[in-house]
Amino acid sequence: MRLRSSLIFAGALVLTFTANAVAQSAATETYTGTMVGIGRSRSATRTFSLTLKGRTPDAEVARDIAILAEGRQEALLQAIDNRDLGRFSLGGQLGRRLNFVTETTLPNGDRKLMILFERWMNLYEARYGARSTDYPFSYVELIIDRNGRGEGSFIPAARVRFVGGNQVEVENFGIYPARLFGVRRRNVH
Repeated sequence: MRLRSSLIFAGALVLTFTANAVAQSAATETYTGTMVGIGRSRSATRTFSLTLKGRTPDAEVARDIAILAEGRQEALLQAIDNRDLGRFSLGGQLGRRLNFVTETTLPNGDRKLMILFERWMNLYEARYGARSTDYPFSYVELIIDRNGRGEGSFIPAARVRFVGGNQVEVENFGIYPARLFGVRRRNVH
């Protein structure tokens, strides 16, 4: 994964999707933590909650990448819209349904979660066709250690593009992604 900036100061992550190294699990996991960096100032903080009920199977990951390669991100959004792999919520907001979740095990034993879902969009954006409507996803990336603790990043307004091979670029509408700190696993059912 590499981080770069475009001329409009929007950060982009290039992700390489490999076969999910972690078997599908029937267990539900809940994580909580603090998000820093979204709002009128970089110092805005909010709590978040992430509930994982499943992962995207390898066959669906390959199909989703093929859909993105053939079409546009709108086609991908339609293809994954009916999936319910968990929920992500900020503060007191109603949680958004997770549509795409992959997990890999890193060489040191930590788990890397990559999560994509349809983002919260306000009425002004939709009604007036703001440029931000070109960024219909939210993206979460977490690194969780063996003790269920970790950190990560959150891109509230993201655009996804097929780069080639099995690589997908996630572009941030803002300058920097928000940071997720104090991430802790709360329970496993």
